[in-house]
Parts: sequence; C-alpha cells; structure tokens
Amino acid sequence: MADPRSPCYATAMPEMIPPRAWALLLGLAVLWGGSFLFTALALRDVGPVLIVWSRVAIAAVALWAVVAALGVRLPRGRAAIVTLAGMAVLNNLIPFTLIALAQRSMPAGLASILNATTPVWGVLLALVFFGERPGALRLAGMVCGVLGVVVLMGGPSAAEAFPVALILGATLSYALSGLWARRVARDGIAPLAAAAGQVTASALLLAPVAFWQGVPALPPMDTVLALLGLGLASTALAYAIFFRIIALAGGQNVMLVTLLIPPVAILLGILVLGEAVLARHGAGLVLILAGLALIDGRVFRR
Repeated sequence: MADPRSPCYATAMPEMIPPRAWALLLGLAVLWGGSFLFTALALRDVGPVLIVWSRVAIAAVALWAVVAALGVRLPRGRAAIVTLAGMAVLNNLIPFTLIALAQRSMPAGLASILNATTPVWGVLLALVFFGERPGALRLAGMVCGVLGVVVLMGGPSAAEAFPVALILGATLSYALSGLWARRVARDGIAPLAAAAGQVTASALLLAPVAFWQGVPALPPMDTVLALLGLGLASTALAYAIFFRIIALAGGQNVMLVTLLIPPVAILLGILVLGEAVLARHGAGLVLILAGLALIDGRVFRR
C-alpha cells in the first residue's frame, strides 16, 4: 500500500490512539527505521537493484502466504492490475531503488532524515492536483521542512548534493503513490491483497533488470540476513502492522510513524555502523520534524 505519510490517509480530525496502537507504532518505526540499516549492510556485497528485487520478492512470498492463510479476496480485472502496477512503480520500485543508490554514499541516518520530507511533497501535490489550499499550519510546515533540508545540506559539494537529490526524488515518488493509492479503495482491493499484489508486481517488473545485471555468488551470511530483514521485517511484517494500526487508530494517526523513523535509523546507524551525526544534521532533523508536526496539526489544534 501507499506510504503512510501520503495525503491519501489524511482525515479531518485524528482519532484518539489506544495504547496498543502506540506499541504498534513504535514497532513499525523500528521496522522501517531498520530498513536503512539493512540496506547499508546489504550494499557491502550486493548492488542496489538486486537489493530492491530481493526485498520485494521475499515480501511477496511472505504476504501471499498470509493472504492464502486468511482467505483474503484477490483483486480481479484489468483496472485492479493497472492500479497495483502503478503502486508497484511509485511506492516500491522508484523510491526503494533511489534510496539504495543514495545510501552507497550517504549514511543511513541522514537518508532517513531526508526520507521524512514526504509529507511536504504530499501537501504540495494536493495543492497542484486537487486544488487543496494548505492552511496556515500546513504552509508553515512546508516552509519549515524545506528549511530543514537546506540546513541539513549546509554548503554541499556536488558529491553530497547528488544522493540528497536521489532521496528527495524517492520522497516525491512516495507522495505521488499516495495520490495513486486512492484507486485502491475505488477498485475495492482488500488491503493485504493490495500489499501482496504491489510487491509481486514490483518483483516481476524488476526481475529482467536484476537478472540482466547478473546474480552474484551466494553473499556472506550477514548480507543474506540483511536481505531477509528487508523483505520479511521491513516490508512484509511492516505492512501487516501498518494496516493493523489503521484499523485500531485511523489513517491519519499512522503518519506519526514518520516522526519516529529518523531517530530509530540514526540510533541504529550509530550503534551498528558507527556513523557520525553532524550538528547540521541534527538541526535539519529538528526543523523537518517540526514541519511534520505543523503539517499534522493535532498538537496545535489541542
């Protein structure tokens, strides 16, 4: 399904969050924050395209097992296939690949900070495509998010600017997938079937490119475990938790995970990869998270 930071999950007023949903939100933040760590580990021995293909292929096998076990109704018809193919491209293939490419020269923690700019694109795209004028809080959030990216970049060299541009391209694709995801509800596709369908479409679409590049010899066990973590934990299990949170607490509350992912990814990067966080990275993170809080708006409404 679409990234939870996308505008398609917004509602007029957020619902109260039960304690169980908070626990699931923290778990989801760990899983999605861990995806940056898993990608960094896998990049030591495997190329970006093969990492993305392994991620979606492993997730597809796991999700179809769940769909079969639960007897979930499968999508049928040409419209459903087009919808899932669009979700595969916008929500998986483009952002996963761009993030993996960026992480070849960018710390995992920094990539997660930039990844949190998705809602800024969401507000802008809602204005462009649907004429939804942002209120004062959302406009301030957009400005704050952009300033956060500027501060985070500092005075970057061309080498630093390129991976930043890749991550911003990934977040734009996530936001576009939020607009496209409205077709999922329109076509009546069950959430788990949609998740399984989109990662399956992603694996099929990317397979020719992945195998054209060549499948390397069996990588070291830590790389295999990283790929399994990406596919089983950060994709298949994460989607299952994501839909459960929507059922418990509503769609807009899922957006809170965006505030939790960067700290998790930064902490994992420091503890496991020995990454350093510069002062400007911390300042940029604060500005971006403040922008997300403004876009979300619930703190200020209360």
